[in-house]
Amino acid sequence: MTKDEKYNIARWAMQHALDNGAQQASVSISNNNSSRVEVRDEKIDKLEEANRNNMRISLYVDNKYSSHSTNRLNNKKELGRFIEEAIAGTKYLSEDEFRSLPDPELYYKGGGEDLKTMDEAFESIDPQQKINHAFNVEKEVLGKDERIISITATYSDGTSGNVMVTSNGFEGDTENSYYSLVASVSVKSGDARPQSFWYETSIFHNQLIKEGIGEQALKRALDKLGQEKINSGKMPMIVENRLAGRTIQPLISALNGRSIQQKNSFLIDMAGEKIGSDLLTIVDDPFIVSGRGSRLFDREGLATKKRAIIEQGVLKSYYIDTYYGKKLDMEPTSGDTTNLVFKPGDKDLQELIASMDKAIFVTGFNGGNSNGSTGDFSYGIEGFLVENGKLTQPVSEMNITGNFNQFWKDLVAVGSDVYEGSAWRTPSLVFDNIDFSGI
Repeated sequence: MTKDEKYNIARWAMQHALDNGAQQASVSISNNNSSRVEVRDEKIDKLEEANRNNMRISLYVDNKYSSHSTNRLNNKKELGRFIEEAIAGTKYLSEDEFRSLPDPELYYKGGGEDLKTMDEAFESIDPQQKINHAFNVEKEVLGKDERIISITATYSDGTSGNVMVTSNGFEGDTENSYYSLVASVSVKSGDARPQSFWYETSIFHNQLIKEGIGEQALKRALDKLGQEKINSGKMPMIVENRLAGRTIQPLISALNGRSIQQKNSFLIDMAGEKIGSDLLTIVDDPFIVSGRGSRLFDREGLATKKRAIIEQGVLKSYYIDTYYGKKLDMEPTSGDTTNLVFKPGDKDLQELIASMDKAIFVTGFNGGNSNGSTGDFSYGIEGFLVENGKLTQPVSEMNITGNFNQFWKDLVAVGSDVYEGSAWRTPSLVFDNIDFSGI
């Protein structure tokens, strides 16, 4: 489905909703195309391809609200009946005075820079080339060590396109592409069967790293041999850059308008307050060219802005959409993150490790949970004991516990190794006084 076809259907659906009893409406039409090749034992184990079109319509009817979706877009008569039935159903719901489309003044008005989030060469990539990528990753591992039990290599790619129109004046569209290569390797030594993986991602096929993925996955699996618990105690914790998002997710969730309004946030009424150490600075930057989270408007059509979220430990901004902005009497900022950019430090990972007398370097989280309202957390971890600046012992089956209100104040070092393969651009992080539970 072309962009023009999506716009035509969206405009028709919106007008049909207004003609049949809705006072306001918002329509999004998206298409997603993806492919996936998984190889194992030098054979193709899975080969998948999917193409999906979908329409989501949000209806505002007599101070009542509902949202509906369908993938049956080819028959206008059928689509019209779907919309009419959705409007009729909405009339049975309870009124909600806070539901409405955004203030049109906050919409993206067009004219923004091309953020280059779509690979125009996507359709020209030979399917055989995709298969070869996966086999080449597997070949990096085959026969390299007698302790190898299994190897899985996966290539995947996809595109997504979306158009959105609202009855109070917004129209906009987005296009995105992605590529990824993943290797997963399990090994055996005695009763132990550790497994690890490595991956690379890119928006553009010609920028996707295609070598070293299998080798890195094998190394990480072999490094786990001999894992064991160590004595419980308080010590510094180094979190690998690719994993730092696991510690950040509860923080971002606590900044969301929904969490705040439902009293499920440990950061209520903390704007302008110190919530972390001076080393904690996070900027939400939607305008990074070819950034994984780059966009000119959010899911409501609100124009995105570059803004400080936390600056030298001080909370500067929340994530507030139109609905929760009205309920909380707060200005909408957007309910979504874009590119979360951490201010880096001046030491790379190896220098951070070398600076530690005794610490644990975390390379994996294994389950756990956090309490959104209090900030209490408990996570399973695995990684390595650090002694005198060196990795000395792989560890596993240990837990960390604490409270996020204190956790970010104990941030004592930030790495220079910012990981740019994600919308959350995180460096390695070092926290002090972490409670580790082991033996």
